[in-house]
Amino acid sequence: MAKILVTGAAGFIGSHTSDLLLAEGHAVVGVDNFRTGRRENLSAALHSTGFTLHELDVAVPGALAKLVAAEQPDAIIHLAALVSVQESIADPALNFSLNVHASQFVAEAARLHGVNRVVFASSAAIYGDAAERPIRESAEKRPVSPYGAAKLAAEALLLGHGACYGFTVRCQRYFNVFGPRQDPSSPYSGVISIFARCDREGRPVTIYGDGRQTRDFIAVRDVARANLLAATRPGVVSGAANICTGRATSLLDLAGIFAARHAGAAAPVHRPARAGDIVHSLGDPAAAAAELGFTARMGVAEGLAELINGPAVPVLS
Repeated sequence: MAKILVTGAAGFIGSHTSDLLLAEGHAVVGVDNFRTGRRENLSAALHSTGFTLHELDVAVPGALAKLVAAEQPDAIIHLAALVSVQESIADPALNFSLNVHASQFVAEAARLHGVNRVVFASSAAIYGDAAERPIRESAEKRPVSPYGAAKLAAEALLLGHGACYGFTVRCQRYFNVFGPRQDPSSPYSGVISIFARCDREGRPVTIYGDGRQTRDFIAVRDVARANLLAATRPGVVSGAANICTGRATSLLDLAGIFAARHAGAAAPVHRPARAGDIVHSLGDPAAAAAELGFTARMGVAEGLAELINGPAVPVLS
């Protein structure tokens, strides 16, 4: 079994990834500065003997390297980030600090202290409004926001370090992740978590644009499994892969799924499209299947049922 250091461990994806690693018998060193992460997301992990938590800001020079030197992890899963396109537009300097500068510190920590593998939370935002669909990893990279540009720059930083200094780097290009623990109170949350909150409260959902824009929605439990494979599967080589389902759902379709649950549900409210938002996004999952042995198992309907009804509580040793 491996020791895995997870940055952003108290976040949405980080907490699910930590839970799964622990359930599979790995030791997890969790790192979070709690800017957006929540301790309650780690309620199961904190009761596990295989989990340790460090309150630490990855963007502070030297902080992560010191911890890596002490813990000597086999791999780092780097999930700590500014996760919002809209916030990156409002504060591009913060976006650079949290998404580029912090990734440089991860690369240096791995180089200095002999980490064998780094898994990086990249994004489909690096593609922008790609002309081809489904989007393959070789597609032209045309980010339309500081967030997408920062993720692309961080990929290059990490892959360059890995190639030069001899450690494996996997860039996970997440498409639209959804599921339990995604904060619906933030204006930057995923659309499904916001729709779910409106559904619970009997309010109409707000759609920015005409609602015909499409997304490749992937359940967070599948994303956690992709991270596990990228960090621990033997023989994995450096590269990048879309973490997606290969199935597109429009926002109008999504609103219809929620509306079907309640007779007389309010019609969606439309607002003008937002700057930096991508119109269509659909990934090709073939590379993740070939390189990681990963295929998404949970469809949108099943994932929505888990989000609404709650998942099974993990049992961690």
